[in-house]
Amino acid sequence: MSRKDLENSESAKQSVAERLLMLLKTRGELQASDAGKILGTTGEAMRQQFVKLAKEGLVESKAVSQGVGRPAQYWLLTPEGHARFPDTHASLTVQLLRMIRSSLGEAALDQLISTRETETLENYRRAMVGAETLEERLQRLATLRTGEGYMASWEKQEDESYLLVENHCPICAAAATCQGFCRAEREVFSQTLGANVERTEHILQGARRCAYRIWL
Repeated sequence: MSRKDLENSESAKQSVAERLLMLLKTRGELQASDAGKILGTTGEAMRQQFVKLAKEGLVESKAVSQGVGRPAQYWLLTPEGHARFPDTHASLTVQLLRMIRSSLGEAALDQLISTRETETLENYRRAMVGAETLEERLQRLATLRTGEGYMASWEKQEDESYLLVENHCPICAAAATCQGFCRAEREVFSQTLGANVERTEHILQGARRCAYRIWL
């Protein structure tokens, strides 16, 4: 699923405020004028919406100097805004992982991650049947990951490699508790796509999104 398709499919069912939050989640910080162009309205209308969202604590603005003249105003999600895109069963998941680690040890936790990795890889490989090119496999993988809550898209780069982007992590709390989930994820992608995979951006390291460079 391309980024544009992702945004269009989501925005059709959402209010203006929700669409703005989705834009900031999928594209990062934006000026009101840019948001207006994307959503087909005026920059002033978007600025007013951003101000309302800021009063709710969901977005905040920052001034960016661009040389001569007044600094440009950009809007971005606050931690509360990011929390509108939920982490799947976060508290329960973290509790269970800690119980496994304390009661059964690190080896049991590693086995859990390994089992999850094997099952995920099998499911993804079945979905790749008939996909002959890397781009076809990337499209299917992005669709699968979006269905799982990762808000995934991909695009081709100038050097002929590809970039797979995940704008949300629905298991972020689990991954923060046990980063083996993230290590397993990269390997699953590599085997599913039949390609080299390198993580270039990581939510757990403070990035807005997770991103992977992919090449044959």
